[in-house]
Amino acid sequence: MKTVIQRVTKASVTVEGQVTGQIGRGYLVLLGVGKEDTAADADRIAKKMANLRIFPDENGKTNLSILDVGGSVLVVSQFTLYADCRRGNRPGFSNGADPAKAEELYEYFMEKCREVIPVVEHGIFGADMEVSLVNDGPFTIILE
Repeated sequence: MKTVIQRVTKASVTVEGQVTGQIGRGYLVLLGVGKEDTAADADRIAKKMANLRIFPDENGKTNLSILDVGGSVLVVSQFTLYADCRRGNRPGFSNGADPAKAEELYEYFMEKCREVIPVVEHGIFGADMEVSLVNDGPFTIILE
């Protein structure tokens, strides 16, 4: 499982002209599911993400978690995180999970996030999405 976590002041995802998810302060999470990934991987990443101390405290030091600041999460499925560009110019995606497994773990990951984070929004799995964000910092973390 691969995630790109961006600390944002706001983010949204739109499908066919309709906003399907939007948040204020929090994380935009791009989530890729690999063919070897399991629920245990989702558990580990969701827990780590919730406890990352990457928000500034009163002294401007990155010392607070998303839980501490009452932030929200927007999760967007991103199979292209498993792109293999080692050969040629066209990426291959054979390391990504099949769509059924990927969707199952995507939904499971969001369920785990909702256990501790009050607001978890999302895109539409498999849809062509437009993602908008204002990256705060910018601050971007990759968890695998």
